[in-house]
Parts: sequence; C-alpha cells; structure tokens
Amino acid sequence: MELNLSIPALLFPAISLSMLAYNARYLAIAALIRQLHKEFLKNPSDKLQIQVEQLKKRLTIIKNMQAVAILSFLFSAITMFLIYIEYTFWANLTFGLSLLMLMISLILSLIEVQLSTKSLNTQLRNMDNS
Repeated sequence: MELNLSIPALLFPAISLSMLAYNARYLAIAALIRQLHKEFLKNPSDKLQIQVEQLKKRLTIIKNMQAVAILSFLFSAITMFLIYIEYTFWANLTFGLSLLMLMISLILSLIEVQLSTKSLNTQLRNMDNS
C-alpha cells in the first residue's frame, strides 16, 4: 500500500474526537474530586478513602490516555510532513507509530471505563446496604 497525504489526515478527526472525550472524562473526575474533597474535610471516612484511591488510578490512566493520543496526533502530523518531503520509509514508520499510539490510547480508555464502572458498582452496593 502506498501512503499518501490523505491517509494520515484521516486520523486527525478520530484523534481529535477521542481527545475531546478524554478531556470530558478528565473534567468530570476533577469535579468529583473537588466534591469529595469538600466531603472529606467535613467528615473523613474510610469509604471516601477507597473512592480517592480509585480516582487516583483513573486520573493517572486518563493522563496517560491524553498523552498517548497527543503523541498519535503528533506522529500523524510528522507523517504528513515526511510524505511531503518524500521520505517514504520514515513516513511509513511514523504512521505505524501513530496507529500504535492510537491503539494504546484506546486500550487505556477501555481500562479506565472498566475502573469507572467498578467504582459506580461499589457506590451502588453501598446504597443497597444502607
């Protein structure tokens, strides 16, 4: 397959949309952390501590998702530049790295969604026990 400028350009919308989704997840967790912080200052408890630990993990994963998505976006742009200056071998290699970074970002997103669901199920169980 011959790589041309339109192929890496196809990644731009996909990566941009995933970064928007990741940013929305980050903002939602940031709001939750602020809320839990206020709650924790009023009434420290072990249940809140468990939630804080889960949020720390999720925040780290989201940070890594965003970083890898940005690298994917960067490698895609570099690919287009390499195609433009006719460095075909390096363009193919860089495009492969861009796709790999996108896949890693999506896998991290899947892991974060699983942790998010686990956290929500924990809260639902707490409400069932009350």
